[in-house]
Amino acid sequence: MMATITETFPSTAPTTVYQEEVVTSAAARKALAVGRIVIGWTFLWAFVDKLFGLGFATPAERAWINGGTPAQGFIGGIEGPFAEFFQIFANPFGDVLFMAGLLGIGVAMVTGAGLKIAAATGSLLMLFMYLAMIPVAVGGTNPITDSHWIEAMVLIISAVTLSGDTWGIGKWWAGKVGNSWLR
Repeated sequence: MMATITETFPSTAPTTVYQEEVVTSAAARKALAVGRIVIGWTFLWAFVDKLFGLGFATPAERAWINGGTPAQGFIGGIEGPFAEFFQIFANPFGDVLFMAGLLGIGVAMVTGAGLKIAAATGSLLMLFMYLAMIPVAVGGTNPITDSHWIEAMVLIISAVTLSGDTWGIGKWWAGKVGNSWLR
């Protein structure tokens, strides 16, 4: 009788990581979820206000649905060393890109799916807005940092801690996309 030798190899299939493995404190997971939802709502609110002109940051007559130009209005007021660079976005495509960004980042953060993409694109948007209104050039209470830094960090922290798994659809989404850049 011949003996059969069976070799076992470690699985090369990646395993999906969930928030509980990254953040062991339940209270910390909940605090991260609140931060994620709040920053998501900040982006969603900006989108809704600019779309409909609810009168908070955007008056009704400048609403996007009334022919307003949400990105162009901001870009037109840029002063400082990067003002000329931002003129490439002073067109209808810039408006669509800006509004799509606000909506996409907001939906991703509120739902808890697509946090890596939202963190990358949201941080890029925050960098652009920071450079557009750079405090050292246009004045401010702090010559280096402003709220755009904080908002970018909340986006990044939300993504790296997998905060969408708590009070979001992050676990379900991870089952579809694993730990890919879509996570």
